[in-house]
Amino acid sequence: METTHWVHDLDPFLVRFTENFGIRYYGLAYVLGFALGAWLLYRAASRGRLRVPPGSIADLMNGLVIGVVVGGRLGYFLLYEPATLLHDPVQLLRVWNGGMASHGGFVGVALGMWWYARRMQRPFLHVADAVVAVAPLGLGLGRIANFIKGELWGKTSEVGWAVIFPDSAPAGTPLNLIPPRHPSQLYEAALEGFLLFAFLQWRFWRTNAVERPGRLAGEFLILYAIARIICEQFREPDAGVSLLFGLSRGAFYSLFLIIAGIIVILQARTASIESPTSAGQ
Repeated sequence: METTHWVHDLDPFLVRFTENFGIRYYGLAYVLGFALGAWLLYRAASRGRLRVPPGSIADLMNGLVIGVVVGGRLGYFLLYEPATLLHDPVQLLRVWNGGMASHGGFVGVALGMWWYARRMQRPFLHVADAVVAVAPLGLGLGRIANFIKGELWGKTSEVGWAVIFPDSAPAGTPLNLIPPRHPSQLYEAALEGFLLFAFLQWRFWRTNAVERPGRLAGEFLILYAIARIICEQFREPDAGVSLLFGLSRGAFYSLFLIIAGIIVILQARTASIESPTSAGQ
């Protein structure tokens, strides 16, 4: 019996030098995300929207790159596989095996922004507003890379756009016996990534939200969490990872982002930023 759904057969490598070594789309997604983010932040600084010297954006990006990699990697093991970290801590360094947690990445990014804001003597929340306005672009690209790699697939479904992911079944299983699944990676790319990116860019450039530092950062935390909770309804929970209070780990941890976002927005109601001085010097 032939299947009527598309069978995922995308190669995770753009260029493959050996069986396990080459240029992966996952790595390209990170590079492209950071490159586009740096350009947008440089543009914001050049136009006075981000009140720091444009030449200092490279330092900000260095902090963000380190924060994403270290925070995302450490967060994955602490939040999803703490036993692995306890019994095989070296696994933390084997980045080629995969394993990144967006919630852990947020913590790492926050630390990177704090370091930069302190170095530049600018309000932390002012810097955060600019960074969160570009961050969803990288999140969206990362989810597309997840889809290309054929990982983090969704729950079984018979909708017309469902996809058969061969890796979702034991090796050797006939394709007609593998149930199709939601391409939840693409749902996440759209909601957590590109739609949120478009909204925050509009808020950043076309409204006065940046006059209250923290407003955009709070909105990002709340909207990302809502989008993540929605997408988690279509995503297959990670194998071997138990639910928390009936929720997937991703949905449960997102509740704390909503709380944090509300706190940041309340704080932003009493915050303001002084007029630009010599930010471009």
